[in-house]
Amino acid sequence: MKLLQKLFKYPFSGLKKLGPGLVTGAADDDPSGIAIYSQAGAQYGFGLLWTIVLTYPLMAGIQMVCARIGLVTGRGLANNMQRCYPALLTLPLILLLLVANIINIAADLAAMSDAVKLVIGGPRHLYSILIGFTCILLQVFIPYHRYLPILKWLTISLFAYVGTVFASHVDWSRVIVETLLPNIQLDSSYVLLVVGIFGTTISPYLFFWQAAEEVEDIADIPERECLIDQPAAAPKQIKRVVFDTVFGMGFSNLIAFFIMLTTAATLFTAGVHHIQTSAEAAAALRPIAGDFAFMLFALGIIGTGLLAIPVLAGSAAYAVAELMNKPASLKLTIWTAKHFYGVIVVATIIGVGLDFSGIDPIKALIWSAVINGIVAVPLMIAVMHMSSMQEVMGNFTIKGKTRVLGWLATGLMTVTAVILGLVSIV
Repeated sequence: MKLLQKLFKYPFSGLKKLGPGLVTGAADDDPSGIAIYSQAGAQYGFGLLWTIVLTYPLMAGIQMVCARIGLVTGRGLANNMQRCYPALLTLPLILLLLVANIINIAADLAAMSDAVKLVIGGPRHLYSILIGFTCILLQVFIPYHRYLPILKWLTISLFAYVGTVFASHVDWSRVIVETLLPNIQLDSSYVLLVVGIFGTTISPYLFFWQAAEEVEDIADIPERECLIDQPAAAPKQIKRVVFDTVFGMGFSNLIAFFIMLTTAATLFTAGVHHIQTSAEAAAALRPIAGDFAFMLFALGIIGTGLLAIPVLAGSAAYAVAELMNKPASLKLTIWTAKHFYGVIVVATIIGVGLDFSGIDPIKALIWSAVINGIVAVPLMIAVMHMSSMQEVMGNFTIKGKTRVLGWLATGLMTVTAVILGLVSIV
């Protein structure tokens, strides 16, 4: 409690203390994730809230491992993977990550342009173009030290989903009971939604982004160096990473909880059980919860999309450029990091193009989830393996609770991938 009081007593200085963990966590609640959480609340009411409680420590654990690899080595995940594993293993994983991120960008752009159209009307494809190129311009032409605060402030847009809960009537005693004592069902729809929640919460693009941003901060903040070169700084820096990650992933899961809670308390109660996209959820809220709840929900989709699309494109760019041994940093100019920025630009433009192609946003979500499920397991195994290698981590190999949580998250995603595979076969 004292920690929270200190943080919010000085909001500006408190925001400065948070970094890669906060942005990474907030980017996880992208419009595609909002769609899945909305579906869960609309179809099963409070019956899937327990999944958010379960994923929080596991998500925090694996993200802490990724952040520590970047902090200790001063290199991103793909750079470390390239040094540890053969190209036949790393190249297919990075290519699949790139494909999944592009599809996710397309799905997010579709949801955001639909949300803008709901709020102000007009041509949705025009909004898709404007949003896509705004994200490109922000990443390519704004210096990192000015761009990072923009990403931090965009996290505030997620508080819209806290507002929608308090604009709705919620039976809090029932929420507590169903969260702590869930009635788990074994029908295929329920199981697939559980798998979808796990897959959208623990996503590969988050691994690469947080590790890369730790590396960016080492170069950007004078008092920071990679821990292998500055072991005396380890206690302070590891403590910072733990706080930043625990707070960021807690914020992410809290918002996911509120999104599910909003649709459960409104749409499920009103008998609206079939929600396909986040924009549909916003539109369905209007006649049930009123204009205020609708506006908050729709604006939240737009705000979190503006945060998520740069993270999706940026994480792919870090991975591809590092694998190619090319400069990869948001602090570099487009002329000194052509490959890095080229991936950002091309991935975003293809995402805009896919939105114009008439691709079904639901199928895009499904394909993105399937590819992420395929990529996540070997990536997480590689991350956990590298974090225990002394030749990579020196005296800072991952041990204790963080290691346990990381392997538990890997086990959870392995089960998720197996279920996805079985469903695809059937």
